[in-house]
Amino acid sequence: MSGTSLFDWVDFYKELSSKLLQYKDNRSKLIEAVKRIFLDTGINIPTLERDNQLVDIDPFTVFGLFNKSSMKEANRVKIITAVKDLFGIAAPIPTSFASIPVLNNQNATFYYFIGDREDGDIDDLWGLFESALAYAASPTADKRDVLSKYFDLAINKKGNGNSKITMGLYWIAPNAFLNLDQRNTWYIYESGKVPASLVETLPKIEAKIAAAKYFDIVEKLRNYLQSDASELKDFMELSSEAWRYSEQVNEEKRQEKAQTKREAKGAAMADEDVETTHYWIYSPGEGAGIWDECCEKGIMAIGWDEIGDLQQYASKTEMKQAMKEHIDPEKPYTMAAHATWQFAHEMKPGDIVFAKKGRSTVIGRGVVMSDYEFDDSRDDNKNVRKVNWTHKGEWPHPGQAAMKTLTDITSYTDYVEKLNALFESDEVDDVEAEEVSYPSYSKEKFLDEVYMDEASYNTLVGLVLNKKNVILQGAPGVGKTFAAKRLAYSIMKVKDPHRVMMVQFHQSYSYEDFIMGFRPSEKGFELKRGAFYNFCKDAEIDSENEYFFIIDEINRGNLSKIFGELFMLIESDKRGVELQLLYSDEKFSVPDNVYIIGMMNTADRSLAMLDYALRRRFAFYEMKPGFNTEGVREYRTGLNNIKFDNLIQCVEQLNEEIAGDESLGEGFCIGHSYFCNLIEVNDQALSAIVEYELIPLLKEYWFDEPVKVKNWADSLRSAIK
Repeated sequence: MSGTSLFDWVDFYKELSSKLLQYKDNRSKLIEAVKRIFLDTGINIPTLERDNQLVDIDPFTVFGLFNKSSMKEANRVKIITAVKDLFGIAAPIPTSFASIPVLNNQNATFYYFIGDREDGDIDDLWGLFESALAYAASPTADKRDVLSKYFDLAINKKGNGNSKITMGLYWIAPNAFLNLDQRNTWYIYESGKVPASLVETLPKIEAKIAAAKYFDIVEKLRNYLQSDASELKDFMELSSEAWRYSEQVNEEKRQEKAQTKREAKGAAMADEDVETTHYWIYSPGEGAGIWDECCEKGIMAIGWDEIGDLQQYASKTEMKQAMKEHIDPEKPYTMAAHATWQFAHEMKPGDIVFAKKGRSTVIGRGVVMSDYEFDDSRDDNKNVRKVNWTHKGEWPHPGQAAMKTLTDITSYTDYVEKLNALFESDEVDDVEAEEVSYPSYSKEKFLDEVYMDEASYNTLVGLVLNKKNVILQGAPGVGKTFAAKRLAYSIMKVKDPHRVMMVQFHQSYSYEDFIMGFRPSEKGFELKRGAFYNFCKDAEIDSENEYFFIIDEINRGNLSKIFGELFMLIESDKRGVELQLLYSDEKFSVPDNVYIIGMMNTADRSLAMLDYALRRRFAFYEMKPGFNTEGVREYRTGLNNIKFDNLIQCVEQLNEEIAGDESLGEGFCIGHSYFCNLIEVNDQALSAIVEYELIPLLKEYWFDEPVKVKNWADSLRSAIK
């Protein structure tokens, strides 16, 4: 663990720190250097200021240019190479980035943009940078006092917090400063890897820790690491091990959760390993009576103590029965059981909670930090989770809040957007800015899951990357929808649900849904931004990574109406070109890192052909039934079911006739997905596919040839007798 190559980034980062300090009083020259970095590398410059009109910058944000979550390794090396050349760094380019904490792409500057920051904010960040380097070189009491002053100023700026500020200090002097990011904090305080006797002496972690407490933690941890009691010997080794061990624990939890789902449902559901953030509205006791306690102790708590530990119940039905037995046999407890089940089993660390008082006031916002626990030492409200309450105060609730104690509001996207908007002008705590780890994904995993050969996959990926807009077309059941999301994941190399969005077009879908338009509200009408607009704005911030917008049933919508002026902007060579929007004085562009994947059924004869203006902007890829692929053959071998094999052979013969029919053709062939992911292969399951899926399809195909339908229906039924 202590090999020098593992931490060879340290020399490079230290030398860059000394070079950057020379720009403290010549920041315009530093801005030019930053712009040059992205010009030389060909990488899109991230958003560093409103409209990217950069007028000032701090050194920590410069470091953040190549220390961001999900940044491709190749881009990271490109930027570092450009930095080395521009700033004349003698140290070699790092070969490993072990233990380096990274910023969230959505919160990657250490300052707020013009109009939202104070005049001296960036000056204070330079003061922190300079005093930190001075203290690292000579840790005297006087220099610590100066550093502490700037530490407290910087950490209390809007958008900054423990993780961000200590991360910046760790980048420039990892021997002197400990990064208190989420993983390190968990490792130190909760993993059990640091002696409890030491942890008990450490100051408690607060949303914005004071310099005095931070240095207390640093000194006590350094003394421990340098003692014989610790196998880890410095902050770099500690940070690296915290990352490794937290990844191990997270993977174990994912595997355990996936196994639980498989046992409960009989088969793994698609993408069950991808966790998404959920949003909750929560009432801290009647009349918000326990709100002060929740804030003081960093918790959220609910009642129903009479039924004990909620984890002892295997279902909501058991919870309802227990409530009837222990509280009141006359009440249904349907909503109560739903809330307690969600609190114990569905809420997870990282979820966002909005606290309310009554139905008209929001009193706080927080991030869930722990799993559920039953705290029998409490007098009441014994069902508890730890929460970092990032905001406390009073805000008018948009509309009337639900009366329930706990409600999952994730699916109410407009409502969540309005609640989030209440806090946009307030400080955003850095807890959410931690990198979220999603399962990796690869070409090999795609080919394992999607019945497509490797050559076809390579062709399809090439079309997506070069054209940027691709439509997957094919017969019903060829797996277009299943393949689209996994295609995106395979290109991204990770199953990040925030970078993939799916919508479905229909006859009523409009420009207002897609881009923006006026919608009724309590005060009349308000301008609402649509799905594609918001997605593009997210992608614009995170320009180093690919984003995929997937449109199901793309030919069912009125495409001219939906896309409007974006017809031109989605072209691959028009990305980044700005155009005036219909409902706003804003100029809008489609970012270069946004890829559009559409899907359409070639068998849908009720629909008109695609608008030519859109057709020429997309590449079209025909997806065919995959009965002859290696994946389907392995699937059939694994099932080892004669009736299943007979049915597949019959369908292959049926497809030959469909393909040869002049009124139909290959685009109407029956796809393989009708037969995939069967929980159990038995007569009932096979008969259901034949009677309720295949035969109705044939009746639609050959509505004027009933004899042909009857003959093939008999053949399909005979195959499974």
